[in-house]
Amino acid sequence: MSDQEFKRTLGYANAAFDLLKRSGIPPYPQFYELLYTYATGVNPSLNSRINAIFRSGTVPSSELAETLYNEFLKSDVNDRMSSVSERMHARIEAVHEAIDSAMTTANAYSGSLQSASGDLERNLDANDMKALATRLLAETRRMQDTNRQLESKLEASREDIAALQRDLDDVRRESMLDPLTKIANRKSFDEGLADAISEAEADGSPLSLILVDIDHFKKFNDTYGHQTGDQVLRLVAMTLKSNIKGKDLAARYGGEEFVAVLPSTDLDGAIIAAENIRKAIQAKELLKRSTNEKLGRITASFGVAAFSRKDNAMSLIERADQCLYAAKHAGRNRVVSENELIQIEEAPAKDVSAA
Repeated sequence: MSDQEFKRTLGYANAAFDLLKRSGIPPYPQFYELLYTYATGVNPSLNSRINAIFRSGTVPSSELAETLYNEFLKSDVNDRMSSVSERMHARIEAVHEAIDSAMTTANAYSGSLQSASGDLERNLDANDMKALATRLLAETRRMQDTNRQLESKLEASREDIAALQRDLDDVRRESMLDPLTKIANRKSFDEGLADAISEAEADGSPLSLILVDIDHFKKFNDTYGHQTGDQVLRLVAMTLKSNIKGKDLAARYGGEEFVAVLPSTDLDGAIIAAENIRKAIQAKELLKRSTNEKLGRITASFGVAAFSRKDNAMSLIERADQCLYAAKHAGRNRVVSENELIQIEEAPAKDVSAA
């Protein structure tokens, strides 16, 4: 973790604890998570609700915090996973019962055959032979019915298991997406970067990382409101995703920060990609949907770093983060790569408050 990111996350943590203390809400993990998320601004809908509560003068309480946590942060993924697990368990139990029934019938049928074999060794008259044949026919039909039931239940189980697999795939996909921007979330990014590093280490292929931060987003959000802020986040996410290709991964890193993992792309190629994304973002004029009011253009700053043999995920992210902050210091709306980092740091630093 870079010094900048450490200071930023520490600020969020302090803000969360201060809100807990001032509101008289116990610092249980879920309440800390709620107010930490509020401090980061990563969930604009949550922030809008809490701001409205503050404005209304409502007295905060544990019950209110619990309600907000359940509404905005409590994931239904675990509930859906439990549902899938219960359905899977019920289906497996049904198959076991069908198999047990079939085995019981098969054992009884085997006993009937052995008994019939013994009877056939004796001299049977016509009536006894007819009775034996009738009994064996009835046992055979019962065995056939049991087998058909087993086949039917196995077929139903096969279809159910296929449906359960689709449900599990859907749950996994949803758990890996950012709900607002519909691109990969931080968890998905962490996994994707780890896979890309493993691949680069295995075959020596290049790998680059782009960090993106929307310029003056907090000021923009405060001026035009969270709904317009959400529109900006979705716009940047869509632009980032549409300007990468193949195995590249676009993700929301947190708040107004985004990231792109570029396997099989060297530093020069990543710089070109970042410039294309920067220009594409700047070229889009933002409209307020409710009034069609022109709100101007947004810009973003970029940090670009390339993976080397001495890197791990943390060191690569930290170097890209340093490049991003150098871009902020250099005036924003620009791309800074690790090759330029030393030159930028030697230049006089500018104020980057309200980034």
